[in-house]
Amino acid sequence: MTMLQQVITIGICVVGTMATRFLPFLIFSGKRPTPKYVQYLGKALPAAIFGMLVVYCLRNTEIVSGNHGLPELIAIVVTAALHLWKRQMLLSIAGGTVCYMLLLQLVF
Repeated sequence: MTMLQQVITIGICVVGTMATRFLPFLIFSGKRPTPKYVQYLGKALPAAIFGMLVVYCLRNTEIVSGNHGLPELIAIVVTAALHLWKRQMLLSIAGGTVCYMLLLQLVF
């Protein structure tokens, strides 16, 4: 890529990112209420996306060979326990990830 193409690409990325950040505030201003379906999506999508991530992460787990999916199962239990204890998604995800990596490196 030439320098001009790189600058244009970065500019397009900046405009696209800023548009996705500012557009909801312009469309759903404080003057009128947020539509019910947008409120529903705001409540339903986080759990659906988290479920998709779980399925994606476990898609290649071998339960009939190797360590029989024990590191994955232990990390899931740690993630769920952290989330039930603290109710903070970032802490739960980070704790489960660290647990999984430590289990792979040190135990299994």
